Amino acid sequence: MTALPLHSTERARGWLQPHRIALIAIAAGLVLLAALTMRWDWLAHYWDLALLGIWRTIWLLVVTTVLGFLLAVPLGLAQAAGPRYLAIPARVFCTVIRGTPLLLQLWLLYYGLGALFPQFPWIRQSELWPYLRQAWPYAVLALTLSYAGYEGEVMRGAFAGVPRGQLEAARAFGMSRWKIFRRIWMPQAIHRALPTLAGETVLQLKATPLVATITVIDVYAVASKVRQETFITYEPLLLLGVVYLVITGVLVTLFRRLEARIPSRLG
Repeated sequence: MTALPLHSTERARGWLQPHRIALIAIAAGLVLLAALTMRWDWLAHYWDLALLGIWRTIWLLVVTTVLGFLLAVPLGLAQAAGPRYLAIPARVFCTVIRGTPLLLQLWLLYYGLGALFPQFPWIRQSELWPYLRQAWPYAVLALTLSYAGYEGEVMRGAFAGVPRGQLEAARAFGMSRWKIFRRIWMPQAIHRALPTLAGETVLQLKATPLVATITVIDVYAVASKVRQETFITYEPLLLLGVVYLVITGVLVTLFRRLEARIPSRLG
């Protein structure tokens, strides 16, 4: 009989701790109670729409966090080491985004900027008009700018926290600015910012239900539709909470594995 590896045995013992067994038992009891005492007959009629809503929620989260992070890097770099004509606009942008509600930003883009486009004939006749007349581009833009504003401050602190001695040593070895940024400065900044990025990504997930206010059908909008059409309140909201918990658990696991793959000490 083959013995289990040591790390597998330790992991199994970790799951067999009394408090975890109790939590698993409570969770299983709650799931059984919900399945037996609540109404779930509506789920078959809204299954396709619910899957579409989940997909759109995940799609919005992935696209806006990737685009927002790509924008946050230059925002943080400009504040940490850029000239004043770049640092000041970046600081103002981050301050405005962080100081105003995301719902307000979303409505300003959709009901403000979106209402201006139809007034220009050349916009209505352009190839972009089929997209500009929809709601999802404004949702993507608002969520991207919001994520970039918060992560710009995170990256500013991460860039500023990299020891200057390492950068000066790299310059002494004759490395170019781009090579220093790519091999030393950027990797260490991301390593320092990764725990905060994980938390901000979870918060970004929790911000996605706001897109339902501009008619974008995400998983929250589906739950609201079910509640309005069937007058069933608790079951859709309970299922919505489970969906968000599952997505959050996947995000946290992915970030923890990413942190584990990065050495604890860089440089």
